[in-house]
Amino acid sequence: MKKLLSRSLTVFSLYAFFVLLCSIPVYYFIVDNIWQREIQEHNKLFATATSNNIIRLYQNGNTLQRDINTWNLLQPHAIIRPAATLKADSLYQRIENHSRFQGLITWFAVDGKAYSLAVETNQDETHDTMMAITLATIVFFLLLLAGFIILNRWVSGWLWQPFYHSLEKVTDFDLNDRKPILPEKTDIEEFDALNESLHKLTMNNVMIYQQQREFTENAAYELQTPLAIVESRLDLLLQYQPLTAEQSDLVEDAVKALMRVTHISRNLLLLTKIENDEFVFSEIIDLSTLIAESTDPLIDLFSFKELFINQQIQADVVVEGNRILLEILFNNLLLNAAKYTPEEGILNIRLAPHYFRISNSGTEALDQDKLFRRFVTVSRQTGGSGLGLTLVKQICHRYRWRITYGFQEQMHHFTIHF
Repeated sequence: MKKLLSRSLTVFSLYAFFVLLCSIPVYYFIVDNIWQREIQEHNKLFATATSNNIIRLYQNGNTLQRDINTWNLLQPHAIIRPAATLKADSLYQRIENHSRFQGLITWFAVDGKAYSLAVETNQDETHDTMMAITLATIVFFLLLLAGFIILNRWVSGWLWQPFYHSLEKVTDFDLNDRKPILPEKTDIEEFDALNESLHKLTMNNVMIYQQQREFTENAAYELQTPLAIVESRLDLLLQYQPLTAEQSDLVEDAVKALMRVTHISRNLLLLTKIENDEFVFSEIIDLSTLIAESTDPLIDLFSFKELFINQQIQADVVVEGNRILLEILFNNLLLNAAKYTPEEGILNIRLAPHYFRISNSGTEALDQDKLFRRFVTVSRQTGGSGLGLTLVKQICHRYRWRITYGFQEQMHHFTIHF
């Protein structure tokens, strides 16, 4: 993936290269035409000067006739020949041994006799000139491109620094910190508008998030007393009132629903306490022992479902954290795996110095987009409060651990990287 400025520089470079390619034939055409005119002008001036000098020096035609051969040997590109009559000047071109010659024939008279003077100039110097111009153009193009790259990096580092600074703040922004992005003044109007918009956006999000947390905390706390009262009254109703079988089933269903609501309320309250950093006490904890202690209460559930348990727990794996939170973390993962593993399934538990992984049998992958969201059950097979994995995610976030999920070979894999 390329940066924005790199893309623009690529476009500019391609355009400059295209212009360079187009300029070469244009240069050639222009220089060739200029060179043709210069040669013609040179030949004309040389022929005029030469014929005038010959007319001035040779008043006697016999003397000129005697010196023509010598002149032609000394000046092979200015040949004098006797002519029948005088004619108008004419241009011609000829090629000899892959060399081009531009020529001019002019006529003059000496002592009443007509002569022709053919002046020729080699045009191959045009190619040498064109090659020199092309090489010079390519060199300057490369210098220009190198300058573009250097200036692009320098300008991007200076001009776009406020943008990258704001981008870094957005990347590091966390609602749990409850701190909006503060606007930073720059000398660029667009960046100031961007920073101000980011400040308003994050401030509103923080305010709404804080209100939601306060509502969740207050609602979970206030529900504890009425839920406890309803639960106690239902227990009394089951114990002291003669109920029919149908009434007893209805009351039991109400008790189960009430227990689920109570569990949700407690988990919400626990989530709020975690987000409010109320579990500040930390200690060195032996995870090997903690996981073993968390697994023991689930032995009956494992036996009831006839699960095959495979434990690979390395000894003396220690981390620093709050014991209560870590017990909740591993209890939820173990209970979640045991709950959703089908009967006679496989449950693998592995602990290494840098990660913890729990794997269990399954028939279909879980929806990773909804896996750690609140009040979203991880499977359609079994109901749940939808808060267990949310607690796991929040605890991992608190300790900057990374939790991942994968589904391979009909096995769910939850991995915590310490």
